[in-house]
Amino acid sequence: MTYKPKYKHVIWDWNGTLFNDVFLCADIMNNMLTRRNMPQISEEEYRRVFTFPVKDYYEKLGHKTDDENWEVISREFINEYENRKLDFELYPEARKILQTIKDAGLTQSILSAYSQKTLEEIVDYFNLSGYFIKLVGLNNIYAASKLDNGKKWMNELGFKNGEVLFVGDTLHDYEVALEIGADPVLFTKGHQAEEKLKECGASLIGCLDELQNILF
Repeated sequence: MTYKPKYKHVIWDWNGTLFNDVFLCADIMNNMLTRRNMPQISEEEYRRVFTFPVKDYYEKLGHKTDDENWEVISREFINEYENRKLDFELYPEARKILQTIKDAGLTQSILSAYSQKTLEEIVDYFNLSGYFIKLVGLNNIYAASKLDNGKKWMNELGFKNGEVLFVGDTLHDYEVALEIGADPVLFTKGHQAEEKLKECGASLIGCLDELQNILF
């Protein structure tokens, strides 16, 4: 039996949704904390405290985030991330669900707080470019809000409310989805813990395969 898709387009978050970099981000943070003689965190604790804007997350862990120091620690994090990112993989079922959506005739894109250049490079590295009609990243390294980019992209897409699904892994993704007029669904294995994601009442999936139940 063939099922008709409920949506016309799927917007994906990248980090923590398609790309499994949770351990990497927690490990880099622990390296930064160690160099400053500050307490380390577990991966579970990382997922409990991580938030947007990212500066708030740094402050929760005790980092000083005045303008000069924020520049330093942002670059410290991103430099190690860039050196190690290709040691990590996509989530299981990521390619499968991307192909399923493509085969169903839906278009897809990525809306990310990752910098535009590095987003394009890593998506190409994993040979995923053919799945997306556009990659929308930021023009800097500071992982600020992607809301403005999301609004612009939705205007370009021209779809109505209820025609676009936004798949992310954080409460910020939920907020962005609502602001831009997309239906949100959150992946519970990403950068924020499931108990935190439950606070917003969004649809949750624990495996990317489960997205089929929402799409069709």
